[in-house]
Amino acid sequence: MKHQLAQLVNAAIQQLQANQALPADLSFNLQMERTKDRQHGDFACNVALMLAKPARRKPRDIAEAIVAELGSSEQITKIEIAGPGFINFFLTADAYHAVINEIQTQGDEYGRSHVGADKPVQVEFVSANPTGPLHVGHGRGAAYGATVANLLDAIGYQVHREYYVNDAGRQMDILAASVWLRYLDNCGETFTFPSNGYKGDYVLDIAAELHKIHGDKLQHAAAKVFADVPADEPAGGDKELHIDGLVNNAKKLLGDEDYRAVFDLGLNTVLADIRADLAEFNVNYDEWFSERSLMTNGAVDKAIERLKTSNHLYEKEGAWWFRSTDFGDDKDRVVVRDNGQTTYFASDIAYHMDKLERGYDRVIDIWGADHHGYVPRVKAALEALGDDSSKLDVLLVQFAILYRGGERVQMSTRSGSFVTLRELREEVGNDAARFFYVMRKCEQHMDFDLDLAKSQSSDNPVYYIQYAHARVCSVLKQMTEKGFKHDNDNGLANLDLLTEPHEQALQINLSRYPEALETAALNHEPHQLANYLRELANEFHTYYNAHQFLVDDANLRDARLSLNLAVKQVIKNGLELLGVSAPEAM
Repeated sequence: MKHQLAQLVNAAIQQLQANQALPADLSFNLQMERTKDRQHGDFACNVALMLAKPARRKPRDIAEAIVAELGSSEQITKIEIAGPGFINFFLTADAYHAVINEIQTQGDEYGRSHVGADKPVQVEFVSANPTGPLHVGHGRGAAYGATVANLLDAIGYQVHREYYVNDAGRQMDILAASVWLRYLDNCGETFTFPSNGYKGDYVLDIAAELHKIHGDKLQHAAAKVFADVPADEPAGGDKELHIDGLVNNAKKLLGDEDYRAVFDLGLNTVLADIRADLAEFNVNYDEWFSERSLMTNGAVDKAIERLKTSNHLYEKEGAWWFRSTDFGDDKDRVVVRDNGQTTYFASDIAYHMDKLERGYDRVIDIWGADHHGYVPRVKAALEALGDDSSKLDVLLVQFAILYRGGERVQMSTRSGSFVTLRELREEVGNDAARFFYVMRKCEQHMDFDLDLAKSQSSDNPVYYIQYAHARVCSVLKQMTEKGFKHDNDNGLANLDLLTEPHEQALQINLSRYPEALETAALNHEPHQLANYLRELANEFHTYYNAHQFLVDDANLRDARLSLNLAVKQVIKNGLELLGVSAPEAM
């Protein structure tokens, strides 16, 4: 409806330009907004004020010319020019009745559009290191990323969903060392486990599997394993140097083949768990992109050479540094260490170079808020490569803080003291988890209240919305039990009987759905769609409590049931984009 009015105004302006009543070279962004007070119409447009200066005419004169060019429309009952030149549109009741017909005709497609014009967009999200199970903090990035991708797809973008698998680097080496040390426990070796190792029960399980596969073949004496390793933190040493020393000894003692066996068992076991966890959470990907592949296919070396050629790298003390201070960073960053090993940053540069080389119009990264300082660094590297850094959008997501019984639950992946995403889903269900995670702006802190998420009350927003859908289904069931049949064609033909204020409010709200969807998608703000559904559910529950639907008057009954079906369809469409089910009974 909003777009149709905008098209009418645009057409009128183009005709005025053709008639030379307005300059041909006008540049403007037409804004059509719903009014806050319907006494001023249903929609208001300020285009006349925007055109006044470039056209060198009074805004009211321009508004009058536009209105005169608009002519008549079946959807518009009246047009008024208000204040300095606002154009206010008053719509007919038939315009809102037509929305119900449109919803029923389009069904699952209602609200979707072609705004994205099939432009390719990549959305990369979660991408947690495969060093342990996903915890509730990762869950927010998963729900948010999946919903942003769904929304962009719904408005016509060609969306590619991707998970960047950090299957190389220091953290994976620490996991491999942790697994091997637990394996040595199984072999009877005695030692103090490193304070900076991974301590979760899943590490014990992987170590047991390693022992089952290899027996004692990979066993080495604890004295050799800890030989020449710097002291750990509890002994007055440095925990980072201690774990790095253990990793180096593991590589030396095991050799390339056996170390890779330990490394890959840890990686593949954890990654398989992450894949399954996300799939069960209704989060799916088009590609799981391997960091290691960037090294084997030469992408990292290619990126480094491009930066050297453009003089954005320099050598110092045997290491290669990126001149990130040239782009506003507080210090330059190492891309190749003095031992010849590339850094995480080098892999990230190569990965983003690869993304743009794949031809995406836009690349959207969804990271944890603790990575905010990394954003300008990656953009700087793209600029140094000669790529268009404006194609990269980084959306930062605050981790969720979990509360149970009013008390905050502490989480640490290393210590193994954390609540997994799977445990959360088992406790509150997928629907509540998906909805609660997107109820707030991604950059806002979020307190996840388990008690509220499990409650079956109007205070629980996801329950409240789903209950509206289930109530429509209940009405349809009661209709059959009472011996009535719904004639939808008759209902659509008698929508003019829907004169109650609640019915009019519902129709207006239903007409807003495409706008709410588009706004949520373009702004990457799923919470806007969540808020819309909550408002729609509230309108319906208020209507349900105030009026009887299964009345004796067949025409009124059919019209009200047609309105009910439209509400049901829109709630289903919106919940589906949020990754939430629309149950028929609760």
